[in-house]
Amino acid sequence: MAATPQNAAPLKPLHGMPLVLLTIAVAFSTFMEVLDMTIVNVSVPHIAGSLAVSPNEGTWAISSYSLASAIMQPLTGWIARRFGEVRTFVISVLLFVLFSMFCGMATTMPMLVFGRLMQGAGSGPMVALSLTLLLSSYPKERQGVALAMWAMTVVIAPIFGPILGGWITDNYSWPWIFYINAPVGLLAALITWTLLHKRETKTARTPIDAVGLILLIAGVGCLQFMLDNGNDHDWFNSPLILSLGLIAVVCLTFLVVWEIHAKHPVIDLSLFKKRNFTVGVISLSLGMFAFFGINVVFPLWLQTTLNYTATWAGLAAAPSGVLAFLLSPIIGRNMHKIDLRILVTLAFVIFAGTSYWFSTFDSAASFGTLIVPRFVMGLAIPCFFIPLNQIYLSGLPASEIASASGLSNFFRTLGSSVSTAVMVTLWQHRGIYHHASLTEYVNNGTPASSQYLDKLSHLGLSATQKLGYINQIVDREGYTLAVNDVFYGCAVLFVLLLPVLWFARPPFGSAGGGAGH
Repeated sequence: MAATPQNAAPLKPLHGMPLVLLTIAVAFSTFMEVLDMTIVNVSVPHIAGSLAVSPNEGTWAISSYSLASAIMQPLTGWIARRFGEVRTFVISVLLFVLFSMFCGMATTMPMLVFGRLMQGAGSGPMVALSLTLLLSSYPKERQGVALAMWAMTVVIAPIFGPILGGWITDNYSWPWIFYINAPVGLLAALITWTLLHKRETKTARTPIDAVGLILLIAGVGCLQFMLDNGNDHDWFNSPLILSLGLIAVVCLTFLVVWEIHAKHPVIDLSLFKKRNFTVGVISLSLGMFAFFGINVVFPLWLQTTLNYTATWAGLAAAPSGVLAFLLSPIIGRNMHKIDLRILVTLAFVIFAGTSYWFSTFDSAASFGTLIVPRFVMGLAIPCFFIPLNQIYLSGLPASEIASASGLSNFFRTLGSSVSTAVMVTLWQHRGIYHHASLTEYVNNGTPASSQYLDKLSHLGLSATQKLGYINQIVDREGYTLAVNDVFYGCAVLFVLLLPVLWFARPPFGSAGGGAGH
């Protein structure tokens, strides 16, 4: 087909309008895929009601997608080597569109879960290959801009997902959160194939590592299911969650051992022999753990404790996207002028500072007060994502970019999944603890309590109503103190991550511009 002959000279980078069109197509397909991880979140109650299931069962629409996507991401390198990067990307986009339409037409929960599984499986290679295709199409000196454009879409999409999801669900109906993918995806696939089908990468008929694939599916599948459902089943007090955890540990341990010795591994773990790749992926995963934790707990606290609507909670979270959007191209264009470790250090300092700032808020904080640190946090986002992508790709040959990008995306996704489970559980447990602590002060023996109970008596409330009213206040303050604890913990984690980055070794050069060229 369009595969490049083994002895052909490397093709020149794209320039002008073709490069602009490709960047838009690839950026929008990435945006669409990452958006779909969060757009469904606010629509779960509507989906559950429409399909006559409980909201807990409705969350399967989220977990089934992230499960399939997480399994497929580390397979990106093998699939791309087998079928070619351009062909794999275009088919991935088309499968994503096809199963988006299927999800929109779902009339039962099993039908929707199947659609989301297939949509996630189709989308798995999309994000990793979008970065690979951009880097191979841009001139060396402008690859920082390509990284910036890619990182910008990955960062902005989760911020706008809940707002867009809430708006579409409120004004139209939930199937439209899936239907909107069709025009974007089809256009992205058409533009990418038109521009790149003659620039297909070399393919090799490597056999499938069946044992590695089975261990990967079982290990990641059990881990993801455990993380998504652990909180509802009281974690390891549940035999189901305990069994899933043990299976995940056993399968993933055997997977690592098997892949190290396999002749044709399904995941290229030899990448971890590269110092910069290892340091970059550790920093990205743990940084994502703390960053995502803030972004999960913040809107939850606003909606469940401060009575914000989904749309207003989304608007309170959105300001962090403003500076990220404006600064990404500037940082991308000037990355070669500064030590990238300094940029990421700056990001971690700002993240730590804003996380600590959040930990000082009480339940009376106004909307205006809450959005200021979110706005400042936007400074750190491009300084975190863009340089780290460059660091872990530095020194890698072009042939390894797809595998490296797929593997790092897998750990980024895993960091997000673990963070969601851990932070929500931590918040709820600390909320119960603070509720119990505060209740000790609510008795007739304390002057403040006596005065407050007297005030409530003047309002004509019965004893039961008074206790119910006070319990609501204690609940609100308890969960606010709990969210302060979570933010403080994230601030500490960002500070602890500061020295990790400095184990990376310059030069970081152009992404994918190291050995092998």
